[in-house]
Amino acid sequence: MTLHKMMTRTLAGLLCFGLAACGGGKAPRGQTPQEFNNDVKAAESSSSSIWDLFGGTPDQKVQVNRYLWNASLDVLEFLPVQSVDPFTGVIVTGYGTPPGSGRSYRATVHIKDPALDARSLNVSLQTKGGRPVDAATTRAVEDAILSRARQLRIADKNL
Repeated sequence: MTLHKMMTRTLAGLLCFGLAACGGGKAPRGQTPQEFNNDVKAAESSSSSIWDLFGGTPDQKVQVNRYLWNASLDVLEFLPVQSVDPFTGVIVTGYGTPPGSGRSYRATVHIKDPALDARSLNVSLQTKGGRPVDAATTRAVEDAILSRARQLRIADKNL
């Protein structure tokens, strides 16, 4: 390691420590130190961890409706799947052409609730140029996914 790199890293570390030390803990103007300490304690007790920012604890499972998940993959089978995340309920596809059409589309599906309900499903379609598809087409795809999900649930109950 060269002297220049070592000096740069040392300086960066010192700046970080100096910036961290600026958080002082002094009471703002118009507030006594006792009031400031009470505010700090209240803030510390109300925020438990960084996981609150992400909506839960690391061991908490996000539930996704399996019928909506499988129906989304069935209905959009003509699109190549780029990424799936069953823990957050997101399916991202690449561009593909539906049967009987000349236009290429890509879809992003978000299943955000374990209920088999239209509010649990959010579909976003784009054309090859990156423009969003009209609402009627998106609604038709959502309806097809919901219908297929109901069919899968009924077939599952008959077994």
